[in-house]
Amino acid sequence: MPKNVAEFWDAFIASRKQDPAPKLCEAFYFCDNERDANALAELVVAGTKCATASLLWWYEKDELPLPETGELNIVTDWNGAPRCVIENTAIDIHAFEEVSAEFAATEGEGDKSLAYWRKEHWAFFSRECREFNRAPSIQMPVVCMRFRVIYPLPAA
Repeated sequence: MPKNVAEFWDAFIASRKQDPAPKLCEAFYFCDNERDANALAELVVAGTKCATASLLWWYEKDELPLPETGELNIVTDWNGAPRCVIENTAIDIHAFEEVSAEFAATEGEGDKSLAYWRKEHWAFFSRECREFNRAPSIQMPVVCMRFRVIYPLPAA
């Protein structure tokens, strides 16, 4: 773990009555480019973005465990600067075409519509599928993760 992320995590631990260390999963940024990664981190800190989606195939290709409710993650910007700690509150898997308008709104991106979510995520998932040597499909399994910011708390 980079020093700046470790220091951020240590400050978080010091702010808690119980040691949350066993629940730490990873530090990550959203998306695959700097502009979007930084913008999405800001949406999370602001409390606008409370969910994210990824392909089940992404986990399967490297035999990674699926996220679990209660796990903690550090959201960073593109350059790895920590922005907040989030706690997973719900994990569901749906076919791409079955992701709901309510979930799309919870992701907090663009105009928060399902049409926007589908357009942007189709483009992103299609890029990922090329890396996996798979064809995107409306049936591709999407891991829908809901979360809440627990540190630092968004400004009032």
